[in-house]
Amino acid sequence: MSTAVRPQLAACPGCVAAPNGTIEQAPTEARLALSLPSIHCQACISTVERGLNAVPGVRSARVNLTLKRALIEADPEVRALDLVPVLERLGFEAHELNLAALNATQTDQAGRELLMRLAVAFFASMNVMLLSISVWSGASDATRDMFHWISAAITFPAILFAGQPFFRNAWQALRVGRLNMDVPIVLAIVLALLTSLWETSLSGEHAYFDAALTLTFFLLAGRYLDHRTRAVARSAAEELAALEVPRALRLDSAGQPVEVAVADLVIDDHILVRPGGRMPVDGVVLEGQSELDRSLLTGETLPVFAEAGSLISAGEVNLTGPLVVGATAVGTQSSLHQLADLVAIAESGRSRYTSLADRAAKLYAPGVHILSALAFLGWYLFTFDLRVALNIAAAVLIITCPCALGLAVPAVTTAASGRLFKKGMLIKHSTALERLAEVDTVVFDKTGTLTNGTPQCDDFALLSPQDQQLAYALALGSDHPLSAAICRAAEQAGVRPAVVTGLQEVTGFGTEASYHDRQVRLGRAAWVGAEPGAKTAAYLDSGAGRAQALTFSDSLRPGAAEAVEALQKANKNVWLISGDTEGAVRDLAERLKIQHWIASALPQDKSDCVAELSEQGQRVLMVGDGLNDTAALAAAHVSISPASALDAARVASDIVLLGQDLAPIAEACVVAQKATYRIRENFRIATLYNVIAVPLAVAGLATPLVAALAMSTSSITVSLNALRLR
Repeated sequence: MSTAVRPQLAACPGCVAAPNGTIEQAPTEARLALSLPSIHCQACISTVERGLNAVPGVRSARVNLTLKRALIEADPEVRALDLVPVLERLGFEAHELNLAALNATQTDQAGRELLMRLAVAFFASMNVMLLSISVWSGASDATRDMFHWISAAITFPAILFAGQPFFRNAWQALRVGRLNMDVPIVLAIVLALLTSLWETSLSGEHAYFDAALTLTFFLLAGRYLDHRTRAVARSAAEELAALEVPRALRLDSAGQPVEVAVADLVIDDHILVRPGGRMPVDGVVLEGQSELDRSLLTGETLPVFAEAGSLISAGEVNLTGPLVVGATAVGTQSSLHQLADLVAIAESGRSRYTSLADRAAKLYAPGVHILSALAFLGWYLFTFDLRVALNIAAAVLIITCPCALGLAVPAVTTAASGRLFKKGMLIKHSTALERLAEVDTVVFDKTGTLTNGTPQCDDFALLSPQDQQLAYALALGSDHPLSAAICRAAEQAGVRPAVVTGLQEVTGFGTEASYHDRQVRLGRAAWVGAEPGAKTAAYLDSGAGRAQALTFSDSLRPGAAEAVEALQKANKNVWLISGDTEGAVRDLAERLKIQHWIASALPQDKSDCVAELSEQGQRVLMVGDGLNDTAALAAAHVSISPASALDAARVASDIVLLGQDLAPIAEACVVAQKATYRIRENFRIATLYNVIAVPLAVAGLATPLVAALAMSTSSITVSLNALRLR
């Protein structure tokens, strides 16, 4: 599986010369959608559209370069699966997208509203600032009063509109009897407006209209940065989810397959699962023979033979022959959903984590209120002038309002998320970076995570040249993963296939043919009369002596060795926990020099191991991709899943690895530590700002000019500090 946002090499020659650029308005309606992760330029668009439009039944095809997606209007008999090979022949990777899932992510109403409020606050603050500069430059008496009244006329409606996110959040917190960061913000804004209006009506010298608007603008900027970071993550994650096409072939009363949504299946339905298809339900095999890939469920790499009467579980992949399955459990009753309870229990523990911003807000909000109240009380007792005391209390609230704190976290997380996104990592959870920075233990799953989940033939070079040609010829007769591995080994060795006749696949057993009047076979040990070994193997019977074993091992995922080595050098404990057999897990652990490993682990065992490590005080990063990993992913302090993982695993994880390379995992830990350091540094800058500004406010020296300069300086400082992460 791939994604529309994964970094890719250019697939077309035009990409070499053409810039990434032409941004085109996406069509909004279509019958089919395809993800095209490898398109880069206008030449790609033209080639794809021309290729799709040439397919009979396709009425129109439009490509959106920004979204890397094609939307197609076509006749009902045209299926997305028919168009994928067309694009692959043109040199483009393509995957069907679920339009229903995509449509839910088309609009970003909250983002547009925040942006509109930000624009209103900016426009109003700039106009009021111009009037304030005139006042600070010496305008007095009637001129000053007129400027103040004009500022009031601009400020009140602008803040009433732009400040609504803060008003709503503060009201929700106060309703349940607690304080959050928005409470002092709203109190400062309201007090600044009322005090300024009172001062203006009395022809006073100082009004804080500009400060109230500037405060609103900077805080909205922080909210919008935070929203954009999460929106990008959410959009990409949902597009990944849309790559799962939840459909099945149900047999009707006449025994003909009819494509239906998986949600429409009921118990006792008869379902046809073709080779390469994923089981949509739990059930029992009624017809056919095949082999099943259960690696995503159990971690076991060795295919399992299935025939009539065999029990199957949702999520398993049918490898070789078509199967008719009778459904015994569908929807929430299936084994796919039985892991949901484990995940829910595990996630409840993680939700107790409190972010740095929340912890700062808990200390900050009551502190500011107490300080302002003390300033009011002190100045009233000192002067017995209610107006002076109220003005100074308002100045304290304005100058201590958390512009810098409001920007400190979103500015850093936006910069760090952008840097990791370029490396192929998508941050899904708002506190994932902070938790990743605390990790001291990394737990890897094996199949599909550290390894590709695709076997490679280890013994092909040991065969005689004649047997190599024979094995290659027999392997060409099957799509089985072991046959594909033999074909890859033969092609890499430059071997040409032997000329055989009558080549056929015996479903569930292997392939056979005639060669020089001898029957030759490639397949299971028992089928060719050999003794099975401990390792995953296929056996070649050349018809002239004993059958020879071809053993297989899972190939390492790109960057796996580098990631493990870098994490160990960073003094992190690395574990390998897998549902695969002991021999396979031990072999991989020795190859990667991982000292701690557990084999034949069930989903509950993985979750329990992560929980036990956590109870020992270790902060665990779990990296996994299968359904058997979801509970452990949710139980870990922070978790990463590859984009190729099942939807459930991606949902349970905090970070999605968009590419195939695992090397960015170690770098992500470093970036997360730097981001957390920058956040704490920004908090220190904000604190230093308050240490300088608060005495000025309490002493009655915080004029509107001082407040505006102080707030702007602190906000710009934390923003520039955050940009150092890029």
